[in-house]
Amino acid sequence: MINSKRLSIKSISGAMLFSLFMCSLNTESNAQEVDSLKKMRLKNVTIHAVRASEQSPFAYQDISDSMIKRKNIGKELPYLLETTPSLISHSDAGAGVGYSGLSIRGTDLSRINFTINGMPVNDPESQIVMFVNFPDLLSSASSVQVQRGVGSSTNGAGAFGASIHVNNMEQEEKAGGEVNNSFGSFNTWKHTIKGSTGKLKGGFQFDLRASKINTEGYIDRADATLKAMHFISGWTSKNEKTNIKFNLITGKEKTYQAWNGISENQLKENRKLNPVGIKEDGSYYDDQTDNYQQDFYQLLLKHQFNKQWNLQAGLFLTNGAGYYNEYRIADKYSSYNLPNYKLPNGDSLTSTNLIRQRWLDNSYYGGTYALNYSKNNTLLLLGGSISQYKGDHFGFVKWAENGIPADYQWYFNQSNKKEFNTYLKFQQELKRNFALFAELQHKYVDYKMDGFRSDPDAKPHPTYHFLNPKLGLSHFYFHDNGSRSKSYFSFAMANKEPNRKDFEESPILWAKPEKLYDFELGYEWSHKKWNLAANLYYMYYRDQLILSGKINEYGVYGRINVDKSYRRGIELMGSYAPFEHLKFSGNLSLSQNHILKFDEFIDDYDNGGQIKTSYEKTDISFSPSSIASVSIVWNPFYKNKNFKSFFIEAQGKHVGRQYLDNTTNKNRSLNPYNLLDFQLGYDIPNPWIENMYLTLALYNITNKKYEANGYSFSYFLNQEVVTENYYFPQAGTHFMLGLHLKF
Repeated sequence: MINSKRLSIKSISGAMLFSLFMCSLNTESNAQEVDSLKKMRLKNVTIHAVRASEQSPFAYQDISDSMIKRKNIGKELPYLLETTPSLISHSDAGAGVGYSGLSIRGTDLSRINFTINGMPVNDPESQIVMFVNFPDLLSSASSVQVQRGVGSSTNGAGAFGASIHVNNMEQEEKAGGEVNNSFGSFNTWKHTIKGSTGKLKGGFQFDLRASKINTEGYIDRADATLKAMHFISGWTSKNEKTNIKFNLITGKEKTYQAWNGISENQLKENRKLNPVGIKEDGSYYDDQTDNYQQDFYQLLLKHQFNKQWNLQAGLFLTNGAGYYNEYRIADKYSSYNLPNYKLPNGDSLTSTNLIRQRWLDNSYYGGTYALNYSKNNTLLLLGGSISQYKGDHFGFVKWAENGIPADYQWYFNQSNKKEFNTYLKFQQELKRNFALFAELQHKYVDYKMDGFRSDPDAKPHPTYHFLNPKLGLSHFYFHDNGSRSKSYFSFAMANKEPNRKDFEESPILWAKPEKLYDFELGYEWSHKKWNLAANLYYMYYRDQLILSGKINEYGVYGRINVDKSYRRGIELMGSYAPFEHLKFSGNLSLSQNHILKFDEFIDDYDNGGQIKTSYEKTDISFSPSSIASVSIVWNPFYKNKNFKSFFIEAQGKHVGRQYLDNTTNKNRSLNPYNLLDFQLGYDIPNPWIENMYLTLALYNITNKKYEANGYSFSYFLNQEVVTENYYFPQAGTHFMLGLHLKF
């Protein structure tokens, strides 16, 4: 029996805990920043279609335009969000460029809803967000909101633990341009050019951004070339009641594969070693790359009918196509639906070396709407979306040493997924500064799959009807000393369908939908110099899908449903600005994340079959019990008018132990780690340029050797359990230097 952990702060280092106490626990990106503190007004507030407002009874964080500009010097979106409570970021290449990811409250990207301007972004089949397909997205973003927990109803993939909403439709008021260049470690370059016409006659305006990012990566042969363009055209009527915008985001990426990780033994010898693409003679295949282009189109309409009614509606289309090359050693002919190859001398070969491509060509399109009513103390919103996804999965053998012709296609599968989502949101101001919030969402999913690579004859066609209610109550109090407080409670339910891999890698009867019941209780208090907040949460799951090691009928390790599991914890946030030129901030998350009953299956290489071991109350994988972030921002020259905008920021991050599987086995885990970054920024006065801004960021200055992601598998051999761990090492000390020019 494995004992559950107590909710405590013992796993945090003394220095980190002391810093958290002195900083009063918050992030600078908190929605209630001291420098933007204002009294709440409950009347005439518009409910955004997918975003939470100040009145919403949910835990959320707003990242402002100023913070985005300050932090955006080359790394992907997950690293901008590092100071968000309960969030962890990681990178395959180890330095934040290329394939990167994040988790919130232990929830991975396949369970986090992601939207851009309210439009769905998650891939409908894998349900994952690929940030690498949106290179330099932050250079066009005006705001980002992160909701923790189920949050407010949204479009696209189910928010099964968190949601992230990006707005990049803001346009410049006047004509001008920007040039942003960054250079850093591992030969990393970022070039961005932006131009705007400003408002033209007739209400038109146009904005364009072009970006290119190159890096060699921290890991060997983890280079990436990312290209992007963002174009916005807008029109506003003379009375400013109607606004139409067209948005195009196109991205193209070519990355060398680093997604296999590094074995535990290799890690001890060479942290940067990348074994992917090795050939039989010990050399490496140069074109072991991932190649993908994605074009994301949006057409949005906003119209104000009168003081009470307004409409937001949009159409979206995502076209994507790409493949990855891989060199394979001694692949069996049977894996490609071919007989063994007979040599001229009569001998028979069962396998051959080859190069293959696996392709995905897909389109995702639909529409969203939000009809909003606001009068006196009542807010009402009817919204939703309808969408369809079509995906072609196919593969070619491009070259084989023996027996397979060039461009041989060994599989072709199709899928079609339709979704319909509608929700009604209601908010009512009550007496004595109370606000009642209620939502009801219905989601319909029709998912048809025509075969898989491992089983071309399988044709699952599940349909789902999900009903997701939400209910909450907020209370606001304005104190005589000028401070204000907010307390809230909410309950939300969410349902989520299995992804494509669950149907391919598990027998269909295993892959049941997941269900989540989320309870949130929070309190916030703000004063002139102080800002404090606390949020308690309890997330109870039924039929959560996890890896258990069990092999399905096709010999694949698929996910299975576990009956009951939960996450519960507390998130503490706060900031203190004793002087105009000095600010402390930080956050601390403590949690328990448990599966009540769990069966592990490992292969028995001695006798064949699998060995089953039962556990109770084990930790959910990749769910650390402690996460913390601290920040100090200081301007030592604030009295000097030439250096008034100079700042120094020190940022610390702590992540507790993460288990690679669900057995709470320390030998299958990622060690806790503490990181320290520094950033210097200077807004250089210049009479000829509107804004000249210089930034220097120093990451991991203590040169901590750590791993932020990994995986594990075990087997029984020679009467003992053997475990093999694979890790994704992250970079030691490195830097980025950026120069921003605005004309």
